[in-house]
Amino acid sequence: MRRLILSVFLLLATGLHAQDMETTCHASSSYDVTLKTDSLLFDRASPAPFHVELQQGTLRTDGVAVPLNAEDQDRLALFERELRALAPRVRTVAQNGVDMAVHAMRAEAAGLGLSADTRAELDRRLSAHASELKQRIAASRSTHDWQGDFAEQYGNQIAADLVPLLVADLGQQAINAALAGDMQTAADLRDRAASLATNLQPRLQQRMQALRPQIEALCPSIQRLAELQQGVRGSDGRPLNLLQIGQ
Repeated sequence: MRRLILSVFLLLATGLHAQDMETTCHASSSYDVTLKTDSLLFDRASPAPFHVELQQGTLRTDGVAVPLNAEDQDRLALFERELRALAPRVRTVAQNGVDMAVHAMRAEAAGLGLSADTRAELDRRLSAHASELKQRIAASRSTHDWQGDFAEQYGNQIAADLVPLLVADLGQQAINAALAGDMQTAADLRDRAASLATNLQPRLQQRMQALRPQIEALCPSIQRLAELQQGVRGSDGRPLNLLQIGQ
């Protein structure tokens, strides 16, 4: 099931898994959501309704205008307004997540005894990846921008760029230790290089837990959205259920 727009952003920016986001705010949605200039569009492959559009208190499901009473119009107008207000807050948390991820990576690398050249190259690559991701977060208006395996592929791309750089430096340290006759240190460095990718990920994820309070601060607004949609029904007479809140 796809997550609400905020969890998709945060998945990319913070390295937290989608289920972690659902655990934090207990929020999920079967819809993708697009923030259009004058409306909100929710869409999914199944089941019906496949398309739900909100526009200043009006509702269309699968192209059919849904008559609403005054209370439901007010509810949906508030829903749209508050979701739009939430989006920049989400982007801020996501941007903070990017900065935190970069800081965590640098902190982990600081304990590897890297050469000055490797540290400089690592900083350059980290800055480039962070800038690219921040630009993508700032420009995105739809969960469709983060579809499929993009998150995993993007993470693998970054790992493929950074980890070999660190492994190569540790390998050179091992060679230098061996040439100096310190075979135990050389062996330890080779083992460290071999296990770096495996050991690095959980340590980075642990560091990223510091972002959780910022995510938790968004939860009341998400709960509010869930409350606003309650009682509103689509053209088929069924509740909209754009957003589900679990326990």
